[in-house]
Amino acid sequence: MDLSELLNSPMGQSIVRSVAGQLGMNENEALGVVNMAVPAILAGMTRNVQSPDGAVSLNNALESKHDGSLLDNLSSMLGGHTQELQQDGNGILNHVFGNNLTGIEQGISKKSGISMNKIGPLLAILAPIVMAYLGKQKRQTNTGAGGLGDLLGGLLGGAQQKKSGGIMDILGSALDKDGDGNPLNDILGGFLGGR
Repeated sequence: MDLSELLNSPMGQSIVRSVAGQLGMNENEALGVVNMAVPAILAGMTRNVQSPDGAVSLNNALESKHDGSLLDNLSSMLGGHTQELQQDGNGILNHVFGNNLTGIEQGISKKSGISMNKIGPLLAILAPIVMAYLGKQKRQTNTGAGGLGDLLGGLLGGAQQKKSGGIMDILGSALDKDGDGNPLNDILGGFLGGR
């Protein structure tokens, strides 16, 4: 299953509805932001697993806390325990994006027209869900630390991989490849056709 299948699945629609309700957005706004945020999180993880330490760190997280079990009771988590999700998500986002997190949030805010004070919590809610989904895929495919880059690339869509290195060409050595202060357009340009 790739990312678009996840986002269009009943689970993806449930995530969008829940996020929209909690953050006071309509479902179309929430869907637009989720469709930008999830690839950004996966792209950040893909960049991190290019280093052996990053791959081992992500692999350890996926084998322990983020093994996919969150998805089994996601509706109850989204129904009332989002503070716990957000707390976990903030840690994940800081690990994945570091100092670039604010730039990612600003980029999504600018592209979506949704205020920053909603983007941060939305990303924080999504991050543990993305990790759980990745953990579940890792278990199903029996992937080790060395295969996480390929697994992430598959989630982002195999089509991105063909021709000239795919995802890593898009990400480059840093998130903000063109130095414009908005790393999001560099990450998402290839995934979303420049939307």
